[in-house]
Amino acid sequence: MREENLLCQLKRRFVITTHSNHSNAVFKNLLKGKELTEPDQVWHADITYVSLPKGFCYLATILDGYSRKCIGWKLSKRIDTELALGALEKALASRQVKPGLTHHSDRGVQYTSLAYVSRLQEAGIAISMSRRGNSYDNAKAESFMKTLKYEEVYVKEYQTYQEAADNIGEFIEKIYNTKRLHSSIGYLPPIEFEAAAITAA
Repeated sequence: MREENLLCQLKRRFVITTHSNHSNAVFKNLLKGKELTEPDQVWHADITYVSLPKGFCYLATILDGYSRKCIGWKLSKRIDTELALGALEKALASRQVKPGLTHHSDRGVQYTSLAYVSRLQEAGIAISMSRRGNSYDNAKAESFMKTLKYEEVYVKEYQTYQEAADNIGEFIEKIYNTKRLHSSIGYLPPIEFEAAAITAA
């Protein structure tokens, strides 16, 4: 059936979440050649969409580049600066901003907005952005979103916004961060990998 192309092909709705055609200032990519040796050196930010029967909702996340732990996230019915800021504030509340910490994202209007840039600068965080149209520059965030979609979102097919919020939060906190093994960090979950790094230090 595969050879004859008779298998069912699922078509998923697609939404553009990166709007980079704006007049806001953008920042150069600071990650080239940067080697990570501990948590809170680079935070990767990204936004994706989640399909619902009657529309979409949007998820903003922040990932620690060293441990792959999702340290901040927010779900909203609107894709705006407040969505991105919600994830950032959660990360700031749960982590320590170390000297040299860099925040990396795409050039989307949410991340280049005055409110978002000002909050990063106020916290003393360096700002780095991907080159236009180059997803490889933020590959860790892209990988996390792919994992979330295939291991949680596409499996559950949420019917309501609240169902999406409850399940996504549980997946991030109770499965992805604490149980899911990652080949890139020695087949450990992010929390265990961070604990091992702290112990070794």
